[in-house]
Order: sequence, then C-alpha cells, then structure tokens
Amino acid sequence: MNDFTVVTKHHTDRTEITVSGEMDLHTSPRLAQAATIILNVLVRLRRRMRAEGGRLAVTGLGSQPARLLKLTDTYDLFTADAAPVGHGARPSV
Repeated sequence: MNDFTVVTKHHTDRTEITVSGEMDLHTSPRLAQAATIILNVLVRLRRRMRAEGGRLAVTGLGSQPARLLKLTDTYDLFTADAAPVGHGARPSV
C-alpha cells in the first residue's frame, strides 16, 4: 500500500495541492467522516475563490475520488474547465 501524502506547491498564479496514496476503512476508520469534511472544505474554498475572482479546479483524479464527486453531484463544480485545451478528457466513473 502507498503511504498517504499531501504536498502543497505555491506558484505566482495558483496553489497546487497534491494528494496521493491510499486510504481505506482499515487504515482510516473515520474515512467517511474525513471524506465529508474534505468535500465540505472544497465547496467552501470554491465559493471563496469565485468571490475573489479565482477558480478552484481539481485535476488528476483517480477513479475513487472522481466517483465520490459524481455521487455527491459535485464533479462538475471542480472539474469543469479544469484541463487546458487539448489535455485529455474527464475520467469515466
């Protein structure tokens, strides 16, 4: 199993947060609660970014995070216009 990591990179025009690794109910018993909290944070951050004239795009989603966004009907909020022109299609879930 891959270790769970979060890496933040600040650029002049954006901030990238890369989350990688694996989590499951065995490694994280509170996974469902954590997923709810993370989704809530993303929604609030998106609102704040839009209010300040910015945008929040979630890119490079694996199938499970993409499925979570689809199930919660938030996929389009975070992936619409996320990829620059010519950079692949959305992942299927």
